[in-house]
Amino acid sequence: MTKEELKIIFFGTPDFAVESLSRLVDGGYNVAAVVTMPDKPAGRGRQLQESDVKRYAVEHGLPVLQPVSLKDEAFIEELRSFNAQLFIVIAFRMLPEAVWQMPPLGTFNLHASLLPRYRGAAPINWAVMNGDTETGVTTFFLKHEIDTGDVIQQRSCPIGRHDNVEVIHDRLMVMGADMVLETVDAIIAGTFKPIPQDQLLTAGQQPTPAPKIFKDTCRIDWNRPAEALYNHIRGLSPYPAAWTTLASDNSNETTVKIYATAEPEAFAADETPTPGTLLADRKTLRVACADGWLQVLSLQQSGKKRMDTDAFLRGFTLAPGTHCL
Repeated sequence: MTKEELKIIFFGTPDFAVESLSRLVDGGYNVAAVVTMPDKPAGRGRQLQESDVKRYAVEHGLPVLQPVSLKDEAFIEELRSFNAQLFIVIAFRMLPEAVWQMPPLGTFNLHASLLPRYRGAAPINWAVMNGDTETGVTTFFLKHEIDTGDVIQQRSCPIGRHDNVEVIHDRLMVMGADMVLETVDAIIAGTFKPIPQDQLLTAGQQPTPAPKIFKDTCRIDWNRPAEALYNHIRGLSPYPAAWTTLASDNSNETTVKIYATAEPEAFAADETPTPGTLLADRKTLRVACADGWLQVLSLQQSGKKRMDTDAFLRGFTLAPGTHCL
């Protein structure tokens, strides 16, 4: 079988998936159809917005399926009508068994971690938030439990000390697209040798979860060590962004997102500030953590644009007693 003969159905939604889809199309692989999320209302006008994958598919003349329910019989019959031999899933919803078992060559997923580390919805965020120095991408065959299938290929990359989620996302997006093509080629050639994930765990090691991130996950707890908060902030930057509340003695409060900080600074020997204490001058803003200071470099007040700290301080007056909650 050649890449032109192998019919593929591609499942994906965000830009992370577009890189792989475009590489398949540009490489001459036979993408028979694309499955993506239904259009959603967004913005002030609540106009329907297409997914990144749909926009690419429409521009390149690929059939697009947008089922509300992946268990809908009409959708499943339409999938069958393509007679595709392989399904590829990248940044999409969990597929029902009737879908992922359909193609004779199976269904594989590209996941942005070194499985079984960081199974779940937010692997890149959690790797950075936890201060890891390495992550990567994995292709694996789908099975019942999410992100537990046999590994086809893996490739690692470093997480730099100052890297945030955006940097790692873009790096893994390109690396993952390379590996998707390599995985398809290996499946066509029959040279792949899937490895059960439990064989990738050392004695006593457990899989690492990467659960979905909610608003409370993003709140900054200034009672934590400065190093942990440095990682927390870059692990959520630029999206969905870590946040805190500025409160003053006159009870005024405003929400602020923090996108970047300088490296943690230890307290001086005679310093014992309460966590959340602010130390500011005309250009700099530091916040006390459990064991040191974090200097804020980039932030966004609720309802305003993101800006550097010196620009923020020129337009925002810190009232007496202002601190972070």
